[in-house]
Amino acid sequence: MKSIISALALSTALTFPGLAMARPVTLTTTLSNYGGDGAYLALYVTDAQGAYVGSLWMAGGKSKYYEHLTGWYRATGGNVAEINGITGASVGAGRTLEITLNLADALFDAGYTLHIDAAVEDMRDSPGEVAVPLTASGAGTRAPGRRYIAAFSYSM
Repeated sequence: MKSIISALALSTALTFPGLAMARPVTLTTTLSNYGGDGAYLALYVTDAQGAYVGSLWMAGGKSKYYEHLTGWYRATGGNVAEINGITGASVGAGRTLEITLNLADALFDAGYTLHIDAAVEDMRDSPGEVAVPLTASGAGTRAPGRRYIAAFSYSM
């Protein structure tokens, strides 16, 4: 039940900001110069028990590659309905993806974690590329990625 309420709070904050206490949050993901094609990125949230709560953004438009975002894919069963309306182009090596979303205040300082999975064609997949707890004090802190992401941060 808590996951359903959390998912509703997340989706409500993204879809109808006036109905839930929410704040604009800018997510900044800078890719390293890994020397390959554009990266597919899945940004999603899990609760304190590690259960999937919701998807925030999908960079990369061809659904046939989503299975390579293995953490996200496993959590959602590859359900593209989870990302309808929240997709953009893949992100090139050395480039920065910056998106601003309205996120529910209830997601901060409550045990939620923002995850980023990454995949690049003809290169190794990188599930769990970044995982950062959503906290007010963590805003502005740069977190390194494991393979393709040079740095990730969020600001409020």
